[in-house]
Amino acid sequence: MLVCASIESFPDRSKEEILPLLVDLEFTAIEVPIHEEGTTWARPSAVLSDPDQALEACRDSNRLSIAALSVDHPTEGEHYFEEFAACCKLAKSMKVVPLVVPAAELGTPFNAEIERLQELVRIASFEGCLVALKTQIGCMTEDPDTAAVLCDNVQGLGLSLDPSHYITGPHQGRDFSKVIPYVMHVQMRDSTKSQFQVRVGQGENDYGRLISQLSKAGYQRALSVQVLPEEGLEHRAELRKMRLLLESLL
Repeated sequence: MLVCASIESFPDRSKEEILPLLVDLEFTAIEVPIHEEGTTWARPSAVLSDPDQALEACRDSNRLSIAALSVDHPTEGEHYFEEFAACCKLAKSMKVVPLVVPAAELGTPFNAEIERLQELVRIASFEGCLVALKTQIGCMTEDPDTAAVLCDNVQGLGLSLDPSHYITGPHQGRDFSKVIPYVMHVQMRDSTKSQFQVRVGQGENDYGRLISQLSKAGYQRALSVQVLPEEGLEHRAELRKMRLLLESLL
């Protein structure tokens, strides 16, 4: 396992600011967003229309290795699967394996989500990539049981585990160890039942137990630090504390 930093931790900073900051904080790897909206290094639509420019933009990482791509774009439209395929080709060019994708919102027909995920996994497999479905409040994966069932029904599908969504969400207190065998990526911060993000060490995230469970399951990929800036929070210090804490447990 290695510790990396999510670029989404810096919603208001430019790429030119973020990379030197992460080097100064002694991170060696990053998770890069390829989103149509919000924090992004390349939009999926642009990856499809100009793959060479997208590759150039993502390769310029100031010697930080890229542990995963987070891909997020509208799930409706004729170009949806074409854009995802282009993102998989981009990942292959950079020798990145996991692609983190959002789960469907609650209320989506189960069979429709299965069909979407089967097609994503099929497309990714052509490029040697893996699809890691985010565990997320408000989506079908907010319930660990449903997240595991989705993986059972889609051969090759994995999860991007964010424990905060199980600590704070409507299924808080439930044992989510059943999702551990499906984990292909991990995103982390500290949380409580009432607050999605708190200072490192003040939350209920049992890092030692989680890392032990992941190790027993043979997990060897990234632990991605995703700490957003908040008023009254010393952002750089929190990022550094989280990195040091996770590295001390590896």
